Amino acid sequence: MKDILTYKGFIGSVHFSAEDVVFHGKIEGITDLVTFEGQSINKLVKAFHEAVDDYIALCKGTGKEPLKSCKGSFNVRVPSELHVTATQQAAKLGISLNQFVQKAIERATAYPLDVIESCIPKTRSRRHSKA
Repeated sequence: MKDILTYKGFIGSVHFSAEDVVFHGKIEGITDLVTFEGQSINKLVKAFHEAVDDYIALCKGTGKEPLKSCKGSFNVRVPSELHVTATQQAAKLGISLNQFVQKAIERATAYPLDVIESCIPKTRSRRHSKA
């Protein structure tokens, strides 16, 4: 599993800065940047809970939806060979590529995270893979 915290439906990333000797993170899945930090795990969790509670209150006061909305469409970049294979598989099934990808995502998200992670090759962090 990845290093995350969850509270009231929000996810918080967890990182450690050896230079600053502090744990830190941010609330994921929102349109704003809300960070938190603590010098111990317990202080980090407390700071995350406070950050979420403060953010919920701020959103309520301004009438803003706290979680980022998803419109139901997104771009996915895949190697051209995979694109061809997926298109061919969809055609063999008599469905569109969009339907094929949707079914694949539905199936993948039905599994627990540890099962999904076991299928992903261990490589450089995806979040920091761009130079």
